[in-house]
Formats: sequence, C-alpha cells, structure tokens
Amino acid sequence: MRIKPFRALRPRPELAASVASVPYDVVNRAEAAALAEGNPHSFLHVGRSDIDLPADTDPYDSRIYAGAKAALDRLVTEGTLVRDRTPALFLYRLTMDGRSQTGVVGCVHVDDYEHDLIRKHEKTRKDKEDDRTRHVLTLNANAEPVFLTYRTAPAVDRLAEAVVRESSLYDFTAPDGVRHTVWKIADPKPWMHAFGAVPLAYVADGHHRSASAWRAGRERRATNPGHTGDEEYNWFLAVLFPRDQLRILPYNRLVKDLNGLTPAAFRERLGTLGRLEPVSDPVPPGAGTFSFFFDGRWERLTIDPQRIDHKDPIRSLDVSLLQELVLGPLLGITDPRTDKRVDFVGGIRGTAELERRVKSGEMALAVSLFPTTVDQLLAVADIGAILPPKSTWFEPKLRSGLFVHELD
Repeated sequence: MRIKPFRALRPRPELAASVASVPYDVVNRAEAAALAEGNPHSFLHVGRSDIDLPADTDPYDSRIYAGAKAALDRLVTEGTLVRDRTPALFLYRLTMDGRSQTGVVGCVHVDDYEHDLIRKHEKTRKDKEDDRTRHVLTLNANAEPVFLTYRTAPAVDRLAEAVVRESSLYDFTAPDGVRHTVWKIADPKPWMHAFGAVPLAYVADGHHRSASAWRAGRERRATNPGHTGDEEYNWFLAVLFPRDQLRILPYNRLVKDLNGLTPAAFRERLGTLGRLEPVSDPVPPGAGTFSFFFDGRWERLTIDPQRIDHKDPIRSLDVSLLQELVLGPLLGITDPRTDKRVDFVGGIRGTAELERRVKSGEMALAVSLFPTTVDQLLAVADIGAILPPKSTWFEPKLRSGLFVHELD
C-alpha cells in the first residue's frame, strides 16, 4: 500500500470540538440542521451545506455545492481552519464504551483504488457518486476521509505505540460520548515504509466517497494537458485502521407489513426454517440466529444448520439468509435496495428503536440481526464480490472537519 503525508487543512486545537461533525451521510437535512444550529464552526456547513438553504431545495441544486465552497473558504478566512506548512501523517484514535481503535490519517493513491489494491465490498449508486464527485471538484478538496482497514501489520502497531505516548494535537469528547484523540506524526518515512509491506486495504465505510475521489482525480487528469502523475489530485484522504480493532454493529431491518399473512401464519412459516422460541433478550447470541418482533413480542429463530452453506462467503451471511429464507419467500421483498416496504436501522440505535417503531403502528415487523464480522467482509472483498445491501454498520464514526486534503 502507498500512503503519503499531506498538508492538512485542519482546525485550531481550541476549536476542534466545535468544528468536528458527524459524516454527511449519517444524518438527514433536518438532523444536520439541528446539530449545526448556533454553531458557525460546524463542518456540517461544508458537508451538508443544504442546511443553509430552504428545506425544499433540490438535493443537487448548484447552490448546495457553491455553498459548501463558500463555507469552507469562510472557515479558512476566519482562521478556524489553518493549513499545515509541511506535509504530515496523523494518528487518530476513537474511544467508545471503553474500546479504542487507532488509525493512520494520510493520503492513498487513486490508482491503488482503480487497480483493486484498495478493495470494495459495496455497490455504489451513480447519483450519490455524482453528488460527491461534484462536491470534491467544487471544493478542490477531499472534505471527509474514507474509512479503510487492513490486515494487522506489527510494524505499524509498533510505530503507533510510540506515538500515542506523546502529547496529542486534539483530544475531545463529542456529544455522543465518543472520545477523539489525534497525534501528529513527526517523521512519516518509517510509516510509509511499513505500509509498503501491507499488500491490500479495504473500504470499510465510505464507498461513495472513495469512488468519488477516484472519479475526481480522473477528471482532473483529463483536464490537465501537463499531467505528470506527481499532482496532489492523484491522492485522496483516508484513515487506515487495523482490522482487529474494528467493531461492526448489526444493520437491522423493519418491514411495513406481513405480506398478507396473519401473525399466526407468519409464525408458523418461520417455524419451518428452524427452532422458533419466545425470548426476553432481543439480541441474537450468534450467527444463524434472528430475533423477530411482531404481534407484541420477541421471538428468536435459530436456522436449521442444514440450510446454511458455510463454504459460500455470501450466502452464509446472516443478511443473506434473512433475505433468501424470510424477506423474499415469506414477505415478498425481492429487492431490498428498492422495495419501500423495508427499512434499515443501524445497530447504534439499539433494539428499543425497533420495538418502538413496530408498537407505533408504523411497521409490522422488526428483525434484530447478529452483525457481519470483519473477516466476512474481507472474504467477500477478496473474491471481488459485493455484500448484500446494508450489511455493515461501523461504530464509532469518524468525525468530519478534523482533516481536509486539498487537491492542489
């Protein structure tokens, strides 16, 4: 893997907590507006600049991109964001519920993305790619890093152990309780050498950001008759975490109706798939088990092991089993990407949110899943395949605004 230091555009230390925001794609407009209310430093004015326009503005209105550029320029002009004089790498640690993960912040090469040295596991949507590509090109910058992972490298771990004993650059706890700590790396050369021995990286979170960064770099190449390959636009911003530190939460499901089945009939059909029993704990204890909330109670289904092909890295996933055994044949949801009867809820919201939405009458069924593992994700990416939609929910999330990579 190639990793390169960069001249970061980043907050003054005393303003880091007020600048740092949730990523653009984990909140809707109303949620983003509420989070940024009364805070002109919030990076949401850059990542979700639609919050500064009327609520009915088209999400692809040209004013949104112009507003993002104006917001970024304002943060620089006011001195909220400052530009490092020399290129650097950083360590970024996130601590949540007593668990920490520490990643290296730097730039990775667009060619490594194109040639699959940075592997993917998710299908992207063109409209979202178009949006973020336009955002990158208008800002002339990668405003938010891509979350990458790699198989653990002891040499990188040893370097990190030394750096975290030094004084930090930033250290604050966000409103959601996640602690964010950043160290500046004094000498990037040993890190570049250590990552040179890492054969592959994987997109954990941020497929649209990485695809858009690659597209933006390609467009800049095409419009530069003097292109040499040394330009900054050949690189994009990423944070690389070792796989053994990552935590994936389940991506749970909600369904609007039982496809004409009565609760009793649906319960009977579930029972043909394995062992079905009422439970008080809605969290599945392991792979191949699902907790369903309907008809006022939780019930756990343990799939008959004979139905699971453990040699198939995709069909053996719990999200695949749910789709192939329940959502499709029992509930008529053939394409979860487009079917409006199904909704997805990140595990960070907990099972209480699932139960609430069913009890409210909005939904008829909730499904609590056991999470996809990092090893399963890597196995799927290694065969060049795609995970089913909404298979992973990574927590904690990176904060946006702590690092901006300019393309010139």
